[in-house]
Amino acid sequence: MTYDIAIVGAGIAGASLAAALAPDARVLLLEAEDQAGYHATGRSAAFWSETYGGPDIQPLTSASGPALRDGGFLDPLGSLHIGRAEDAANIDAFLAAFEGTAVPLSHVDPAAFVPGLRPQWTLGVHEPSCAYIDVAALHASYLAAFRRAGGTIATRAGLEAAHRADGVWTIATPSGIYRATVLVDAAGAWADPVAVRAGAAPLGIQPYRRTMAQLRTHPAPTDALPHVADISGRFYFKPEAGGRLWLSPHDETPVDPCDAAPEELDVAMAVDRFEQVVDWQVAAVERSWAGLRSFAPDRLPVYGFDSVVPAFFWCAGQGGFGIQTAPAGAALAASLLLGRSLPDGLERVDADRYAPARF
Repeated sequence: MTYDIAIVGAGIAGASLAAALAPDARVLLLEAEDQAGYHATGRSAAFWSETYGGPDIQPLTSASGPALRDGGFLDPLGSLHIGRAEDAANIDAFLAAFEGTAVPLSHVDPAAFVPGLRPQWTLGVHEPSCAYIDVAALHASYLAAFRRAGGTIATRAGLEAAHRADGVWTIATPSGIYRATVLVDAAGAWADPVAVRAGAAPLGIQPYRRTMAQLRTHPAPTDALPHVADISGRFYFKPEAGGRLWLSPHDETPVDPCDAAPEELDVAMAVDRFEQVVDWQVAAVERSWAGLRSFAPDRLPVYGFDSVVPAFFWCAGQGGFGIQTAPAGAALAASLLLGRSLPDGLERVDADRYAPARF
């Protein structure tokens, strides 16, 4: 059987795109691991923020909001961006960057939101639209929709080699040989290696390790605590179920594609930064983990057909924003793949800025 489209990678990028395409095409989803979403998707910090990623990502995030809310994948959280007196310029730049975007932002006293906040943290910007996102449910819903529409998924099927002849890709994997008219690279941290195996030039998509830790603290965070982020990008934390706290040092360590694991030094650095923000006691680091965020050189996602290799399509470089932008990203990529105009809701999205031809 020759599929219309084969998608390499069944994380959130590949799964959301597969679900969008399956009603209109015969789609094969190839996953290298035993289960889909094992790497970046399964290790998300699990929040949706219209400012996360900056103004270049915001149109995709905001356009994704209605679908995520209507699907029941978002729960109220709110975000507080905090700074010290020396961070005033960063606060001003942050507000200026989102002026005119309709993202609700307002100056606030951060001490009113964070009990025990140390006195040097005097600057605050509130982003009330920020929400928890149920990543597992969202990913599972895409896979279920894909299967209902007749899509095929193969696990333990990482792409080993691919070549195109007579308008058809022949794709070699450990689970067998597959054929498809169009090959989509949604391989996350492995996007460049997959491209090379298919005869396309790499775009310079670099994976970076991001560390997370779950803390038990005294006092325990309350449900009223928002997501709290340093305006200068040195940490963020948020409350979790059971009175726990998730904390990241907001690290970005370049690494080769891998099964990422946390470094003890990064976890210790996160705790140290947290203790400089609040007067809480860290009773225990209950667990820690790491995931990969993969960026193109300009830190924008890549959606579109390769400018040299025919029928090779990029859906990669989503950084840490692939989950919060999944509905809009999938709709954009599906429209480009099928040669259709962008659907309603994506009026503010400029597809050309995400095209691989920009490199």
